[in-house]
Amino acid sequence: MLDNKIISGWIPKNATVLDLGCGEGRLMFYLKQQNQAVIHGVEISEQCIYKCVGKGLSVFHSDIEHGLADFPDNSFDFVIFYQSLQQIKNLDFALNEGLRVGKKVIVGFPNFAYYKSRVVLLFQGKAPVTKDLPYRWDNTPNVHFFGIRDFKSFCKDNKIKIEQEIAASEKKVIKFMPNLMAERALFLLSKD
Repeated sequence: MLDNKIISGWIPKNATVLDLGCGEGRLMFYLKQQNQAVIHGVEISEQCIYKCVGKGLSVFHSDIEHGLADFPDNSFDFVIFYQSLQQIKNLDFALNEGLRVGKKVIVGFPNFAYYKSRVVLLFQGKAPVTKDLPYRWDNTPNVHFFGIRDFKSFCKDNKIKIEQEIAASEKKVIKFMPNLMAERALFLLSKD
């Protein structure tokens, strides 16, 4: 998957990484193999934790909504919120906690401003269901619906430095009108 390659390219070999909302550990496993990362995950779903452990991954059972008090400042080189930030109620608290425990934060999220989503909303008058937004409105885990421009404004307002940003679709990087044309976005962040 392109997102995994992009994230892997931002992380040097043997870096310490914390993956928040790690799910079944696909990205963790990839980074462990490709980057020899010393990686840990945090996940709330017990089923996902069992799958991570089955892959030999280290995962803590916790709800990131309550913060990362168990981790000291700058205890990781990178903290990752991949496909999890839009599911967190108190987004600014969680992101600031990530920036506290990690030297850098990587965020990846579905771009709710993607043109196909806009077309469904415009012509069908209902919440879009796409590959990157596979849930109906009534069963989605997402609580924040934002696009690339929204996230950039959020970072500016909260004094979060955007070191790199990449907009992508399934197989390629999108450079032309990314807020409209990209299905997903990836950001490398640090404290401003």
